[in-house]
Amino acid sequence: MFGPDLCGTQTKKLHVILSYQGQNYPIKKDLQCETDKLTHFYTFILRPDASYSVWIDGRERDSGSMYTDWDILPPRKIKDLNAKKPADWEEREYIDDPNQVKPEGYDSIPREIPDPNAKKPDHWDEEEDGIWRPPKVPNPAYKGPWKRKKVKNPNYKGKWKTPWIDNPEFEDDPDLYVLRPTKYVGIEIWQVKAGSVFDNILICDDPDYAKKVIEEVFVHREAEKEAFEEAEKVRKAREEEESQRAREEGEKRRRDRDRDRHRDRHRRVSFSHVFELDMLCAFPF
Repeated sequence: MFGPDLCGTQTKKLHVILSYQGQNYPIKKDLQCETDKLTHFYTFILRPDASYSVWIDGRERDSGSMYTDWDILPPRKIKDLNAKKPADWEEREYIDDPNQVKPEGYDSIPREIPDPNAKKPDHWDEEEDGIWRPPKVPNPAYKGPWKRKKVKNPNYKGKWKTPWIDNPEFEDDPDLYVLRPTKYVGIEIWQVKAGSVFDNILICDDPDYAKKVIEEVFVHREAEKEAFEEAEKVRKAREEEESQRAREEGEKRRRDRDRDRHRDRHRRVSFSHVFELDMLCAFPF
């Protein structure tokens, strides 16, 4: 099964499903199809070495191998779950420089020192204020706790990874790519929007010929695009005209409702005045 799947606003997928020994296997990749309303030509090429290519409009969109992109056969290689990282495996890319020695007296360097630019205030009286001492400031010679510099680890082997081994369950099939004799071609359609047309279905064993057919189909591509754009302009103009007409009709209905409400309100006020006049006539002072 091969072709685009457009459903709603979420599904925009290109299906590539292969059948092997009576079971269907979908491709593990997430392939996207075209979403515009122009003509597109989808091509799937399967080769004797089990490699494949997916073309859209004559250009390769994706490629790979049946061995890796479908779960048809067990994988050729699997990770050795019994393997363990060797005890002497060095994963540290950098280490402390073993040849570097801490300078003598380094730990005696104070974090702060008296401010050499500070001066005793003129009003300072040592008999009353005590011995004047300059305030402390950070010591520019203090570099923090001593640490060795980092150097390249000569024994670095990289991050250890579980090795791959041959899969004992893998059994190759040299005819994996072979398709059964094809008698019919079917198109599966679950159509939620009218207007889709399907034609020019080709099954062959010559990719060059397939590309030639694609080129012949797209000879009039620009004319199709121009015609589509012109049709879109007409459609949008018609929709805008209908929308404008609907707005005008809505505005007219709103004015009519306002006029009817005003007339009803005027009638209620007039009736109230008549009622009050009748009451005054019935009960004169």
